[in-house]
Amino acid sequence: MSRVQLLNTDLTPDRQQVLEEVQAAFGATPNMFRAVANSPAALRSMWGSFGALGSGSLGAKLGEQLAVAIANLNDCEYCLAAHTALGRKAGATKDEMDAAQVGEANDPRTAAALRFALKLVRGRGQVSDAEVDHLRAAGFNDESIVEIIAHVALNLFTNYVNVALQVPVDFPGVKLRPAGQ
Repeated sequence: MSRVQLLNTDLTPDRQQVLEEVQAAFGATPNMFRAVANSPAALRSMWGSFGALGSGSLGAKLGEQLAVAIANLNDCEYCLAAHTALGRKAGATKDEMDAAQVGEANDPRTAAALRFALKLVRGRGQVSDAEVDHLRAAGFNDESIVEIIAHVALNLFTNYVNVALQVPVDFPGVKLRPAGQ
């Protein structure tokens, strides 16, 4: 049971507008957004970040692969389930999403992004010059490196919301797995 109310009715106009946009995008209003709607500022921030990063340079597939790796590392069943489904919609295969969940990928560029994101989370933002240089060698420029960090930040926000508030998962479940190093 959620530790906060999952808002659905009697919403202020600003909350209603954002949740209508979420509904239009997903065909439903996921529980996470209903929980975050308790704070109009947090709701606008989250939804705006999803929109901005969804049209960013990394592409939807890599964004979803980053999300499942971070969710798995943070034991966030909600985000793992949601982003696995969204990753499949973005064109990732089941095997690609399974690998990303533990920070792995056959594609060297994707693998580099996943490794960097997980190091960033584990190190609480502390990474070395060599780790940034490895991203550059894999084909990432300054724009995409900053965007990877933005994806990490957004996913930490959503993971913490869902874990701390025990938001009920309303996507097909995915089993957490021990994360790779």
